[in-house]
Amino acid sequence: MLPSDGRTWREAGMLSLDGSPLDRGRITRVARFGEPVSMTSEAWARVAAAHRAAERAAGRGPVYGRNTGVGANRDVAAGVDGHGRRLLRSHAAAGGAPLPEDAVRAMLVVRINQIAVGGSGVSPRTTRALLRMLNTGALPEVREHGGVGTGDLAALAGTGLALLGERPASAPWVPMGRFPGTDALALVSSNALTIGRAALVVADLEPLMRVATVTTALSALACRANPEAFSAEAARAAVAPGAATVARDLRELMGPVRPARVQDSFGFRAAPQVQGVVVDALADLAAHVGALTATAQENPLVVGEGVVHHGGFHMAALTLRLDALRLALAQAAPALLGRLRALSDPEVTRLPAFLATGSAGSSGTMIVEYTAASAYGVLRAAAAPASLETVVLSRGAEEDASFAPLAVRQSETATTALRTLLACELLTSLRALAMRGSDTAVFHRAWHAFRAQGGGDADTDDRDLQADLDAAERALPQLGAPPVPRSDPVPERSEASGF
Repeated sequence: MLPSDGRTWREAGMLSLDGSPLDRGRITRVARFGEPVSMTSEAWARVAAAHRAAERAAGRGPVYGRNTGVGANRDVAAGVDGHGRRLLRSHAAAGGAPLPEDAVRAMLVVRINQIAVGGSGVSPRTTRALLRMLNTGALPEVREHGGVGTGDLAALAGTGLALLGERPASAPWVPMGRFPGTDALALVSSNALTIGRAALVVADLEPLMRVATVTTALSALACRANPEAFSAEAARAAVAPGAATVARDLRELMGPVRPARVQDSFGFRAAPQVQGVVVDALADLAAHVGALTATAQENPLVVGEGVVHHGGFHMAALTLRLDALRLALAQAAPALLGRLRALSDPEVTRLPAFLATGSAGSSGTMIVEYTAASAYGVLRAAAAPASLETVVLSRGAEEDASFAPLAVRQSETATTALRTLLACELLTSLRALAMRGSDTAVFHRAWHAFRAQGGGDADTDDRDLQADLDAAERALPQLGAPPVPRSDPVPERSEASGF
């Protein structure tokens, strides 16, 4: 993710926001690697024009949150003096643990880009303060609980208080000074935190799904699975773009195989289908998140010289896509568990049970299957649809919610569990192939990545596998890199050799 010439993003340049869609790569560079951010002159012009239009509209009549209360107080005229600060203070309380810095930075870059679209009415003064906050790393503390998918109110209100110096920042911060009171609701009327976190989920899951294809190929090679299941003809029968992509990648990774069986268990035979569903769900989510970063959804929305009161901030579509992704992950995981069972079965591999070469009754990699099952339980629990939740708030004025923040939190949990599952398959399949011996490029590449992280002890007697499992998880990011030369020795086939 860093520039190819070795510089940091701060040295290489900056992201200039203009209200166009932000892909997960750009959000990740800002959120995790500190790429600085600016705004184009055209975006600044839209921000200023929208702010002026919102001020004029509030001068002509009621505008929600600018000269009225909010929620059930929507019909109550609000005094001008101090109304904005009161809104920020009254909406800033949140619960749970503080979120990591990358989530906060993702929230800020998404919010600034949304403002650049020109529909929020946030003033240039507040927008400049947000840019300064992001670029200096003087971040607000944002807590886990405070939104239900109709706006990240507590997170953004707390950010507003940090802008004003009423809350501490994570680095020295000079408060912005005069705060246009009418900016308060315009600032917090956004799901920027949820959208930013969803973008990071996509950024984390895309390489993991490439890794999933690699570990599937390694397991298939170790078990000499029939490659007909990955043929172009079989992929066409699935009628799913993702299945065709996975099948193609498996063919390229595995190369020619002399199968041991006419037909394999579903863990191999249906791998393109179940993984392809995840690939398609992830692509759909990525496209939707990108569009959300460049859409003005604030309520009220500034349109021309007037405002529109609406419910476009309701994140039902995002929640459903996040739910679909987690359900896809949960339905794909049993196939991985099936491959682990196959790798432990001497009738499938023609290797010792549990890939153990010690005394009779040795357990070998048996515990790895239990660890994977534990992670699967977490992944499956995280798949419960957040879209089935709802709540009635503010004296009935808001009688529904999408619970998109919950869907994001569950997706983060599922991503962590998936890493463990993939590490378990990587460790077990590499051990099987090391015992059998393999000249395939995918094995050498995976073996090199695993060895580079400290894995690959040659002792296959019963021993503590924690270091190997940790090394396998650390190796996962490297498996998307181009093949590397075989600088590490690779075990030859031998009953006594192994890991």
